[in-house]
Amino acid sequence: MLSSTTVLIVLCAWPALLQWTPAGAANILAVQTIPGKSHWNVMRAVLQALTDRGHTVTVFTPFVDGDRDGYTEVDVSDKTETRLDLDAAFLIENYGTTRKLMANMVKVTRAGCDMIYEHRQMVDILNGTSAQKFNLVVTEPLVSECVAYAATVLHVPMVYVVPPPIITYLERPMTGHAPNPAVTGHVLFSRGVPETFAERFANLVLTVYCSTLTWYIEWQLRWADPRPYDIVDLVRPSIIFTNTHFITEPVRSLTPDFVQIGGIHLTPSKPIPKDILEFIENAPNGVIYFTFGSVVSMSSLPESVQSAFRKALARVPQKVLWKYEGEMADIPKNVMTRKWFPQRDILVHPNMKLFISHGGISGVYEAVDGGVPVLGFPFYYDQPRNIDNLVNAGMAISMDLLSVTEETFLNAVLEIVNNDRYQKNAKIASERFKDRPMSPTESVVYWTEYVLRHNGALHLKSHAWNLAWYQYFSVDVLSTFLLITFVFLFIIYHGLKLIYKYICNFCRKEKSE
Repeated sequence: MLSSTTVLIVLCAWPALLQWTPAGAANILAVQTIPGKSHWNVMRAVLQALTDRGHTVTVFTPFVDGDRDGYTEVDVSDKTETRLDLDAAFLIENYGTTRKLMANMVKVTRAGCDMIYEHRQMVDILNGTSAQKFNLVVTEPLVSECVAYAATVLHVPMVYVVPPPIITYLERPMTGHAPNPAVTGHVLFSRGVPETFAERFANLVLTVYCSTLTWYIEWQLRWADPRPYDIVDLVRPSIIFTNTHFITEPVRSLTPDFVQIGGIHLTPSKPIPKDILEFIENAPNGVIYFTFGSVVSMSSLPESVQSAFRKALARVPQKVLWKYEGEMADIPKNVMTRKWFPQRDILVHPNMKLFISHGGISGVYEAVDGGVPVLGFPFYYDQPRNIDNLVNAGMAISMDLLSVTEETFLNAVLEIVNNDRYQKNAKIASERFKDRPMSPTESVVYWTEYVLRHNGALHLKSHAWNLAWYQYFSVDVLSTFLLITFVFLFIIYHGLKLIYKYICNFCRKEKSE
């Protein structure tokens, strides 16, 4: 039997239990429409935080990790083509210009939406014939807002997870506010902070161009082949979790619905495999780690570039771990190649001297967390901007891949490993990165439950959300002001003209008399 004290405690705690239940027992639908592994790593970390808290998650994803308690995957890998180990020439051909990049990203996002929404289980969910009922949708926007369709149909709040830096071309549709191109580099701009007049001008042109181009491409697709998500008013996100941090993303004004969770994918380091660990620890001059991530196949690079890399690295005193997918010819004696390395665990090892990277944001945070300097060869999208932010932090050098030579590459490597400035700045960045009042995981849990507790938390949204573009930029106000000024000056001009004419007539009349 329960004692009277136990009963009293339960009765006193009952109101608190009732208040916690809606957030604590949430049933969450997650939708991963972007077939990029680095994107999934961030989404997976967010969903892990929510399931660890006690929420139930059902996720549609092409990257299957396996079901667990409170976590169910719907495998869509057979209906989508994941972006892994792509040919470098393919990337340059299809993503080498802003127009090609934006057009392909719009098409990839919409294709992902079509694939998910046509899936049998999703059809049942959207039609209301599924036994599952959801309280929240978690999804990722890349370019198209079609990802908001599920939340719109289900009439539930939605949370956006943005794995790259803040996507400036969607900032206005997501929050109502547009980024200031004078202080914030566009996600596709090569500089994190535009400093000169030429850079501010170029950034402004790029910002307007990308927004206009995105709208135009989507308009074309809607006109040619309208989808269900094209003919409804899509719900707006209650919270936007962005994979950013002020160390790698310049300080900027953000509305309260933006929550920065940069580095959420970082996990505690695990033991390094024995052969790799021995290679690292038997390197008296330290180790260099070289990879271009999961998207680009290193072996597909032009032979001239690969040759420059091999010859230069053979001349450095450090040992090199090189992620390489094929069989490397003329492999230097100080180089170990693998198709895969435990990157996270390697970068936190104290013997690491340099990280040679393409500048993907996941790897950037692993380098910052480990306090390792970076030599960057950015390809496309946010990568030039990511590397430039590390250059501004004094812990990186950026180079152009297609113009690299043995000597320029060797000089850059030796500059970083022999100049203590880069190592010291990397350690400073690491300390600042880790110094937070709340971890990214805690932020995800708190703000997700905040949205659930407050029925979508619409009070966090700016009034700018309700304004048309001409109202937001005060075009109507300025036009009215200019019109009034014009009318006023017109009246003054014609008034003075009449007075002048009267005076002239009067003077002529006086002379004639």
